Amino acid sequence: MAPTTPTKPMTFAYAPAPESRSVVDIAPSYGLFINGEFTEAADGKVFKTISPSSEEVLSEVAQATAEDVDRAVKSARKAFESWSALPGSERAKYLFRIARVIQERSRELAVLESLDNGKPIRESRDADLPLVAAHFFYYAGWADKLAHAGYGPDPRPLGVAGQVIPWNFPLLMLAWKIAPALAAGNTVVLKPAETTPLSALFFADICRQAGLPKGVVNIITGDGATGAELVGHPGIDKVAFTGSTEVGKAIARTVAGTSKKVTLELGGKAANIVFDDAPIDQAVEGIVNGIFFNQGHVCCAGSRLLVQESVQDELLDALKRRMRTLRVGDPLDKNTDVGAINSAEQLARIRTLAEAGEAEGAERWAPDCELPGSGFWFAPTLFTGVTQAHRIAREEIFGPVLSVLTFRTPEEAVAKANNTPYGLSAGIWTEKGSRILWMASRLRAGVVWSNTFNKFDPTSPFGGYKESGYGREGGRHGLEAYLDV
Repeated sequence: MAPTTPTKPMTFAYAPAPESRSVVDIAPSYGLFINGEFTEAADGKVFKTISPSSEEVLSEVAQATAEDVDRAVKSARKAFESWSALPGSERAKYLFRIARVIQERSRELAVLESLDNGKPIRESRDADLPLVAAHFFYYAGWADKLAHAGYGPDPRPLGVAGQVIPWNFPLLMLAWKIAPALAAGNTVVLKPAETTPLSALFFADICRQAGLPKGVVNIITGDGATGAELVGHPGIDKVAFTGSTEVGKAIARTVAGTSKKVTLELGGKAANIVFDDAPIDQAVEGIVNGIFFNQGHVCCAGSRLLVQESVQDELLDALKRRMRTLRVGDPLDKNTDVGAINSAEQLARIRTLAEAGEAEGAERWAPDCELPGSGFWFAPTLFTGVTQAHRIAREEIFGPVLSVLTFRTPEEAVAKANNTPYGLSAGIWTEKGSRILWMASRLRAGVVWSNTFNKFDPTSPFGGYKESGYGREGGRHGLEAYLDV
């Protein structure tokens, strides 16, 4: 019998599976949401918000002035009198309604988020939106149980919360801020990021749909100057900020010497630590999820891979195979794994740091990847031969770039993981529970994941140490920042 010619493994191509944009009706312009109504900025100025995957202008949005910030704060102050006087069970009803409306409109909101932010629809649909609704449901449950939260028998709200959120998880960060604030009896003035204002403005409509009293939630849009006006306003009792460490430091300086309560959730440079007994395939999935989820636009991203020397080659071979399967492209395509970088400014920063990695001697690798011709894109990238002195191992890149370092002993892994000005998160991959506990107790990180990464739950607190900020969001602990205790 003649020998048969071996056949090549069958490969399957993914047919395009775009989500329809027709479920979202984006208005040509949006005003500020103050006292339950949309209104123009005092000086009539606007700015454009674009889709980072195509650079298409999605809408024009009002640029709030100091006068607008003052109007919003006064609206929130007036609403605080009646809102804080409501029984917790009544506040809970509004939060439950908001959560249900979010669920009902989840498809619309997911498409909107992917259009305005650039993240894959699969992530906004399956991760962001379920967590947004879950946070409102969770804190609705706390609204009438504050006396049992561990902060005294009769905890009181602070007053008006000024909240500034980032562009990487626009609607989720809004939920992290607004849900506990309202549950505790506070009112809110929130400023979304300049590049991703639309989902917050849609949330304003959800507040009206849920019948939330006027002035309880106010949404003001604008740039960093607007955020600075909000943080510095004398009528603000609580400042909550998620964003860069640089801006966080500026906020801390602004509120120093005042009675304002502050929580800051800032940057990170997390270590994802893989030991020689870790399940390699499972670890690879965790590594990919840790750094390429949301294009690496994650403050707790596992951007430093610390791998035990004896399994470095095996792990890197498996990781490169997995990276070759990542699909980069249209965020609205359900097959897309890595979407668009949020802005031209952020893309420039990623490129600068990647070039610095090469210039300093690290070896750069990326899978063959055809990037779209318009929009802001960066291929998933891996650097080996990285030392602790490299900029890419020290500075937050906030993009799909992974730096690989090695270690020999658990003690060395801890020393390298903690050798950073940040302290937000870490991951440990090993089959030994005793090693996980030993490592976790020594890692200076606010959140430590074991044999997983980037897992969030509204019942679990989140926050960091050192230049990653202070205070906790989520869980029972997230209520403390909004109570006068």
